[in-house]
Amino acid sequence: MTTLKKGDKAPEFSGIDQDGNKHILADYKGKKLVVFFYPKASTPGCTAEACDLRDNFERFQEKNYALLGVSADSQAKQGKFRDKYDFPFPLIADEDKSVINAFGVWGPKKFMGREYDGIHRTTFVINEEGIIDEVIEKVKTKAHAEQILG
Repeated sequence: MTTLKKGDKAPEFSGIDQDGNKHILADYKGKKLVVFFYPKASTPGCTAEACDLRDNFERFQEKNYALLGVSADSQAKQGKFRDKYDFPFPLIADEDKSVINAFGVWGPKKFMGREYDGIHRTTFVINEEGIIDEVIEKVKTKAHAEQILG
């Protein structure tokens, strides 16, 4: 779905997390950043994916990674999702889809024969210099940390 690929400069983004804190790409300079887009907080696939990343959070920290989840859910919904599953990383409440559109992960989807527009579950691994190292479009929700860390 996205037109971004390995070697591209990551889009400059600005998003507000569940606690009202602003996050921009420059905040993460000098760190590797995993930006994972998911369709909807507290749904089975999204919960499995975020919990897998949470369960491997120490491994990410050891390798100088920061994690940032993004969906079009409200701040309140992202806050409940974070609190319920104790996520140690921020969740961007991208209700205006500015971050989602910057990364190009919004578009037509099919589910049970129905077509609609939504977020394509996609993860971007961005290096310390703001360059995309990897784009993961076939996310394995229960083994996503392994896909990223290898």
